[in-house]
Order: sequence, then structure tokens, then C-alpha cells
Amino acid sequence: MKGNSNSKKGNSLKHVLFGSLIGTTIEFFDFYIYANAAVLVFPQLFFPGADSTVSTLESLATFSIAFLARPLGSAVFGHYGDKVGRKATLVAALLTMGISTVAIGFLPSYASIGIAAPLLLMLCRFGQGVGLGGEWGGAVLLAIENAPPNKRAWYGMFPQLGAPIGLLLSGGTFLFLTDSMSAEDFMDYGWRIPFIASSLLVLIGFYIRLKITETPAFENSKEEQKEVKIPFFTLLKSYKNQLIFGTFAAITTFLVFYLMTVFTLSWATSDLGFTKRDALLIQLFSVLFFALFIPISAIVADKIGRRKILVFTTIAIAIFGFLFSDFLNSGSTVLVTTFVCMGMALMGFTYGPLGTFLSELFPTTVRYSGASLTFNMAGILGAAFAPMVAIWLASTYSLTYVGYYLTITASISLISLLVISKEKHKF
Repeated sequence: MKGNSNSKKGNSLKHVLFGSLIGTTIEFFDFYIYANAAVLVFPQLFFPGADSTVSTLESLATFSIAFLARPLGSAVFGHYGDKVGRKATLVAALLTMGISTVAIGFLPSYASIGIAAPLLLMLCRFGQGVGLGGEWGGAVLLAIENAPPNKRAWYGMFPQLGAPIGLLLSGGTFLFLTDSMSAEDFMDYGWRIPFIASSLLVLIGFYIRLKITETPAFENSKEEQKEVKIPFFTLLKSYKNQLIFGTFAAITTFLVFYLMTVFTLSWATSDLGFTKRDALLIQLFSVLFFALFIPISAIVADKIGRRKILVFTTIAIAIFGFLFSDFLNSGSTVLVTTFVCMGMALMGFTYGPLGTFLSELFPTTVRYSGASLTFNMAGILGAAFAPMVAIWLASTYSLTYVGYYLTITASISLISLLVISKEKHKF
């Protein structure tokens, strides 16, 4: 492979980077079409009730199920990723996510089968979470375990780019559908199209993943017979501090993202008077800043270090939390858009080097399990209930308290980044 002479089976740079990017793009596309539908569609179709706020909260509760399922995916897929290999595990994770997503597109509504409809929706959402729990860690390792030491953050940012690309595709798809069909047709069948169409993306990802060979780091670990019997138990025994502080270091990344997307989309359409179309346009525009700052952050991270850039960005996010009320309550479309773009730019800066930072906390023998588990536990603490908590805080108190929520969380992440072990493991 270009830039890495240790690869015995000759992974090309193109296959490595595209293979890590395509999978996370598909996974996050699937994840985000659910997020959009949970705000725009599911409250009416799966959780009908007299109170629209209660319906929205019930819908967002199903959104959180995937975060609760992700550590299970981390444990299961991480075990096989560390024992069997990165490639086969990545393929299995992709199929788990893909099948769950397509199934949502065929679900009958509450009006058709009653309580069984939301129960089936929750089951599919659980499957999405399990799949994504195993996907992310493998995609990041595919990139960084093929990377030269001085470009590890740069390689590691390619799977991270799958998040904004997936969000652009999902938001753009919903925007196109709402613009091209009546509200009645969209609620009747139009919302199903992105879920069913995702099957085409899964087939592309499946094909690309099958062409990729195992990473050099995993092959070397197998040859040196460094394999551990049960990676999960080894993590709990020998890497507790990395798991705990790595998790808390990453929670702000999740919180700022879901406040800028799910919460802002819900609040803008329900309380700020924005139409669904305008709110989606603001969100899609802000994602460009998310995508732009991921590669910028990776370049900086390779120069000054992953920890430093995460520390600086976390401090900036803590300060950003104090701007919530002034911007979102301004009544100005320009200021609201500016605010969301600022938040997504900060998200890009913290998300770009995060995968590399978490992976470097663990040795090859438990890296898949360790990186996946820290990332997905952070998802539970930072995002699983974030939209619901933020809506409750804003409704009960004010938007100012949503900002405090972000600032306090950023302070916790900052402390964790400062105390976590500085040891970097061999690749």
C-alpha cells in the first residue's frame, strides 16, 4: 500500500480510505433519516395523541433506544473484531444496520396495527443501534491501522467525514421529498422512500468492504500471538481508566451535535415559528461547516497532537453554551443560522480527531472493543436523552438552561481530557 510497506496483502490507499468512508456514510445516513423522521413524521404516525409535545417526546424516546443498544454492538462486534478481524466484522455490522433501516420503511402505522407499530419501530431502532455500535470502531481502525504515524489523525478523519455526508444525504432527501410531494402524500408513503432506498447504499458498501483485506496492525498482532481470550474482560481489568475518562472526554462531542440537529430542528419548528423546510435548510447549510472543519482539525491534530486540539475545542464549546438564549431567541433567521453554523463548526473540530484519540488509548488486541465502547458509552451519556432533556429544560425554564447543560457537560469532558493517560500504544 502506498505509504505503508507493512501491508502484506496490498490494501491500496484508495480502498482503505473509501472503504472506511463509505460504511460510516451509509450508517450515518440510516441513523439520521431516523432522526429526521422522529421529529417530522413518527409523532403523528406511531405516537398519535392529543398533546403534540408528548407525542414528540415519545418519538424521541425511540430515538434514544439506538444509543442504549450501541454498547451491546460494541461488545459483540468488538469481540469478533479483535478476535477474528476487522474486515468480516465490518461487513456484519453494515448488514445489521442496513436490514434494520430498510425494515422501518415497510412498517405499518399505529392506525393500522395499534400498539404493535411503535413496538416494531423500537425493535428496528434497536437493530440500528447494534449495527452502528460495531461499525464506527471498525471503520476508524481500518483507516488508522493503515496510516503512517505522522498522518494518523488525517487517515482517521475519513470515517468521521461519513457523519456530515450522511447528514447531508438524509436531510437533502427529506427536503426533496417534502418539496416534491404534497404533505398528505409525504405522510402517507413519501417518508418511507429514504429507508427503503438505503438498501442500494448498503449493497455498495457491502461490495467495497468485501474488497478490503485485513489491517497490518491486526495481522502483526496475530502473528506475534498477542490475542487475548475475551477482549471485553481485559478492558475492564487493565484499561478501566481509559474506558471511563475516554467516555467522559467524548460526551460533549455527542451533546453539541444533537443539540444542533435534533433539538434545534424540533424547537425551531415547534416554538420559533420556522417551517419544516426552512429549518431543514438551515440544518443542511450548517452541515457544510461540520464537514469543512473535520479535515482542518485533522491537519492541526497531526501537528500539535490529538489531546491539545480536543482540549482547546472543548473550552470553546463550554463558552459557546452561554450563547444559546441570545441567538435562538433573537427572532432573526440570520442569527439562528449563524448560531447553528458555529455549533457545527465546533462539532467538526472535536469530531475530526476523536476517533484517532480514542483508538490510541488501547493496544491492538483490544482496540476495536475499547474504541467502540468508549465512543458508544459517550453516545448514551451525551446524546441518548439529550433532545428530550433539552426540550424539557427549554420548556420548563428557558433556552439559557440548555446552554448551561452544554457548558457543564463540556467542563466534565475537559477534566477528563486533562487527567486521562497520555500513553500511546503501538500500532
